[in-house]
Order: sequence, then C-alpha cells, then structure tokens
Amino acid sequence: MKKTSEHEHLLAQLRQVADGLGKTLAPFCEVVLHDLTAPEQAVLAIHNNLSGRSVGAPATELGLARAADPAFEQVIANYANTFPDGRLAKSTSIGIKDSQGQYVAALCLNIDLTVFRSLNTMLTQFGSVDTEAAVTDTLRPNGADAIRSHIDQYAARLGTTPRALKAEERKSLMRELKEAGLSDVRRAMDIVAAYLNVSRATVYNDAR
Repeated sequence: MKKTSEHEHLLAQLRQVADGLGKTLAPFCEVVLHDLTAPEQAVLAIHNNLSGRSVGAPATELGLARAADPAFEQVIANYANTFPDGRLAKSTSIGIKDSQGQYVAALCLNIDLTVFRSLNTMLTQFGSVDTEAAVTDTLRPNGADAIRSHIDQYAARLGTTPRALKAEERKSLMRELKEAGLSDVRRAMDIVAAYLNVSRATVYNDAR
C-alpha cells in the first residue's frame, strides 16, 4: 500500500505515543509500533525490547490478518502470548485506521509475565505466617483495624481516599461507624482522626 500524507502523519504521531508508553511502562512492557502498509518491514519502533526483534522486522500473523481485513477486531486486549525464548507474555494489540477505514498501523504492548509471577511468589512467601504457632500478638489497638477497614471501604465506594473525604462525607462515615458499633471501640475518635488526618475536634463535630 502506498503511503499518503495522512498515513505519514498518523505514523509520526504514533511514534510519539509509543515513545511515551515505552518510557512509562519500562522495563516490564515492550511497546512496538507496526506499519501495516509495509508488512514485510512492519516494525517502525520498539521500546523496552523483550522479544529480540529490531526495526524493520516483518509483521506478525495477527498484523498480517488485520492488514488484510478492515473488519478485523480493532482492539484485542490481554491475550496470551509467548516470547521467542518461551517466556509467557500478556499482550494487547490496537489497530489504527485511516479516514478511509483501512488499517495502516498497530500499536502493541507485550508484558513479560515471568517477572511478575516470580515477584508474586516471593511476596507470598515473605507474607506467609505460621498459623499453627502457639503465640499470637497484635501491635494494633483492639478494634482499630476494623475501623480503618470500614473507612477504606467507605472511601472506595465514593471513588476517593480517606484523607480526601469532604465534611459531609465524613459525617456520613461517622453515622456508618456508629451503626456498625465501631464508634464504641476504645479510642475510636482518636483512631478515626489519625486515619483521616484531621483533628479530634473535627471528628467529634462530624459525629454530632
């Protein structure tokens, strides 16, 4: 397919998008820009190279299928993939069409899952405790964890954070804590004040 000025403009802009994504998602995500108008030399840019490809490499089978069919799905997200050396990957491929509805480019993200799976295994091991141990202890005041958990859940429902709650939201929160019996916990007001980063006087006022 012969490149038009529109194609050149789209590809130039996509180079910037790929560069920005590559810098943001480094080093765990490979970002590849494909020129589908030249499938034999499709790879225009590659950031955080995890697959061993280089600029000028040919399009993948998915890229060829998309270039041949304007009705091909435009966004294919989080599909299973494999790097040439066998590492498992999670990929997302985004097709870019011109004003005529023809595919001219594809932006692909390939995440190396082996890194995250290894990290998850280490974190699981690090966070494990001996549930059969004869000794247990707590470093938190009794009931404090339940109060904080309730506050977190309340803030999450509003799409915000505990420390960003507005006055009316705090008053509603205090009503919920009272209804849940959590305002009777020893030093409840101190716990709430510390978690919301407000004064005790503010909490007492919200609780009225």
